[in-house]
Parts: sequence; C-alpha cells; structure tokens
Amino acid sequence: MTEPAFLFAWNPVKYQWPELRERMTALKHGERVTEDWSCASKKVKPGNRAFLSLVGVAQRGIFASGYISSELFLGKSHRGKMANRVMIDFDTLLDPNTQPILSLDLLRLGALDKQLWTPQASGISIKPELLPELEAVWKDFLANS
Repeated sequence: MTEPAFLFAWNPVKYQWPELRERMTALKHGERVTEDWSCASKKVKPGNRAFLSLVGVAQRGIFASGYISSELFLGKSHRGKMANRVMIDFDTLLDPNTQPILSLDLLRLGALDKQLWTPQASGISIKPELLPELEAVWKDFLANS
C-alpha cells in the first residue's frame, strides 16, 4: 500500500517567501531545509510525501517536494492567523521565477488529470492511485530540466 501524499499550495501574490533562494542554496549544499506550511488535512503523518504547487500566478505547477516531518500543530500563518500547520523537509526546491517547473500542462496528461493541482486549500490529499505516476513524472522532469 502506498503511503499517503499531500499537495500544498504557494501563492506568491499572498506571500512572497523571501527566503526561497536562501533555502534553495542550503539544499544544494546538502543542508536540511525544513519549513512549516499550512495544512487542511488532519490525516497527515510524519513520513508522508509532500508536493508544493505554485498557484495564483500565470505559471502554475509543482516546484518542490519533500516529506512531512511533524505531526499537525496549531501555529501562526504568514498573515498572523492561527492555522493547522506541519513541518516539511524538502528534497527538491525550484525557483519558479528562474527555473522551469512541472507545469499544469504535464500534470493534465494521462491519469494525473484526475487530481486538482491548483488547490484553494494547502495540504490536501493526493489521490493514492496517482502517486506512483506523479513520482515517475516528477523524477523524469527533474532529470531532464
């Protein structure tokens, strides 16, 4: 059985994420990069796979991946509101401003079309039957970009 996976959203119109380039550099140098992220699902567990989707701008799609590294906790969002959050340990971070990302066009091919890749809420479940294909497409995309 496949472990659950979750899709998180980043909307740069609402939050700029000023540390993104710094985090990318740290990851390239083999450092652990962990960020807290808002999470709609109450079913997340440490070890679950996480993907980040860029939303709210013209270029949309997946630009990061990693693993959940904490239980769900209540914490302040970037806007100062209390929300359910989790920690994500990243294994891949791309800069959507300067690098290609796994576009919606590619995510709409084949069975992957059955998932909403631009969620309104961050931390939604990815359909379990799609995870093997998503992992394969993501791996192929990273190897060829």
